[in-house]
Order: sequence, then structure tokens, then C-alpha cells
Amino acid sequence: MTYCVGIEVNEGLVFAADTRTSASFDDVRVYRKMHVFEWPGDRVFVIMSAGNLATTQLTISRLQRDADDPHAKHSLRTFSHLYEVAEYVGDTLVASQVKMSDEAQQSGVNVQSTLILGGQIAGERPGLYMIYPLGNCIATSPETPYLQIGESKYGKPILDRIIRPETPLEDAARCALVSLDSTIRSNLSVGMPVDMALLRNGDLKISQKMRLEADTPLYSEIHDTWSRKLEAAVHSLPRFPWEPQRDPEQESPGPLPVMPPRRAPSRQDPGDAQGQQ
Repeated sequence: MTYCVGIEVNEGLVFAADTRTSASFDDVRVYRKMHVFEWPGDRVFVIMSAGNLATTQLTISRLQRDADDPHAKHSLRTFSHLYEVAEYVGDTLVASQVKMSDEAQQSGVNVQSTLILGGQIAGERPGLYMIYPLGNCIATSPETPYLQIGESKYGKPILDRIIRPETPLEDAARCALVSLDSTIRSNLSVGMPVDMALLRNGDLKISQKMRLEADTPLYSEIHDTWSRKLEAAVHSLPRFPWEPQRDPEQESPGPLPVMPPRRAPSRQDPGDAQGQQ
């Protein structure tokens, strides 16, 4: 399983994804699920994936092949509008699934994948789309300015409570990390490290990009602070009628439990060594 979240606010886009994949209970690996295509000053795209890893790799490879071919009729570099790019990526995803299905139909393997595409083309605002296995897509809206794929339920509450179009970009990024942290804490199939990228409106390139391990100081501080503040908030809620009244300001929550160790060792991301999954 996996979990990826994309957030659109007035200041730009936030992308965050875990890196855990598993083919069986004892085959847990680390693979990049966030893929960046950028031509600074002209356009930039980020694609995150959930589903069959082989289908995703084939789709990304085909997109990269077309982008590198100056004679390609259609590629990430030829469209003028982001929605056209979403349609093109959807068509490429469907073609990849058809090829994988022909090869895997005898084994009963599910070859479907779902993608989140976000980015900006010069002259347009940034945008965010979810691309379904059938190739169709939906965009974010002011009412729902975020998209999730994979194991989404554990990380959804903070997004519903906090994210608005006017939310500052860095606050949206912190919400994305808390959303990932909540999912990792509650679901074994989602795991560290976490990849995050920020695209600020008008930059036409990735503004910030980082990979966070469980022991990265920034991630550890966000994890501990969120847990402590959440526990303090529960202690400060109104008392039941049968409880003695107390001043919550005079109380402090007990020590937090130690963060559990990683359940599986990290393995090298092939994308770091080869530049492409």
C-alpha cells in the first residue's frame, strides 16, 4: 500500500508521499513514488503514484521517453494547458495498464494504478489532478483543495480541518507531513522515508524538495510536537459533569511514548542510483 497527498493553496502546491512498497509480508522495499519533470521558466510537473509498481514505472518511463524526444507529437513539453497534460498522462497510464494486463492476465495480478498530477505551465495558475485507472481525472476545488491516493483515511482529518485556499504554503506542507505521520503511525503498509516537494506559484520550478527519514530532526520535532499538542488538547477539553473541575493550564501531559523503531530497514532507492525507476 502507499499514501500520497497533494495540496493546492493560493500560494502554490504541496506534494508528499511515502516510499514503502511490499510484494508480500516479508518483501518490503523503498521506492520513489514522487516523480518530477521540470523545464525551469517554462513548466514543471510532479506525478505521484499508488497501485501496481510495474505499471507506474512503465508509465513514467514512457512519459520521460516522449519528453526527451524532440520529434514526439505529444509529450509533457508540447501542451499549452495543464488539463491537456492530465488527459495525455491518463492516456499513457491506460496504455501501460493494457500492456501489463496482457502479460499478467494469467496470474490474476491487479495492474491498475492511480496518479496525482500537479504542476504549472507558464501563463497559467498551478493545478492539481487525480488520474484514475480508466484515464479520466478530477481537479481540486475551493471546497476540497487536496487530493489523496492510497491509504487515505488516517491522514484525512487534519486536511479537512485545516486546509483552505488561503492557508500559507508552509502551513500546508506541515499539514501534509502530519497527515503522513498519522498514517504511518496507524498503518504498517505506509512507511518512511517521506518525500516532499513545494511548488510556489510563479516559480515554474520546484521551490523546495526534501526526503525525510524517521530520525531527521525536522520530522522528529514535528512528530513529537504534534503528539504532545494533541495530547494536551485532549486534557484541555471540557470536563464531564461528574468530574471535578480543574484548571487545564496547571496540568501538563505525561511523557510521550518513544517513537517505535522502523519496522523494516531502509533499502537504497533505485531512482537515486539510476535516475529513473
